[in-house]
Amino acid sequence: MKHYRVDDQLLNAAIKQAQERFPQDWSGAAAMYTETGRILTSVYVDAPNAAACLCHETGAICEAHRLNERICASVCVSREQDNEPYVILTPCGICQERLAYWGLDVEVAVPDKTNPTTFQSLQLRHVQPHYWHQVYGDEA
Repeated sequence: MKHYRVDDQLLNAAIKQAQERFPQDWSGAAAMYTETGRILTSVYVDAPNAAACLCHETGAICEAHRLNERICASVCVSREQDNEPYVILTPCGICQERLAYWGLDVEVAVPDKTNPTTFQSLQLRHVQPHYWHQVYGDEA
C-alpha cells in the first residue's frame, strides 16, 4: 500500500475546507490522508469554555477511527484575515499524541522557518524526537 506524505493536494484540501467553512476574516482547517488515499478534512470546535474547544485535526482523527482507516499524513492551516495567505501549523502536543496512535511514521506538515506559508513533511518521530512512548521500545 502506498505511503502518503503531505503534498500540495492535501494542503489545498485543507485550504478549501477552511475557505468554505470560514469565508471571511479568520479561518483554518486540517486535512489528512488515510492509508487508502482518502482525504478527511475538519475544522475546530469552539465552545464558551476554552477547555472544551477542539483542534482542527480532531474531527478528521475521529472520522478515521470511525472508518477504521490509518492516518498517514496531516496538515493544518490558518490565517488571521481573508486577505492574508494561509500559514502551516505544526500539530499541537495533544494532536501529536492523537496522531501517534497510528505510529511515529505519520507524516505531518511543519512550517518552513523562512516562509510559514510553505511546509516540510516530517514524520512525528522527527517532530518530537524525545517522544515519551519510545522509552518502552514500542514506538506507538
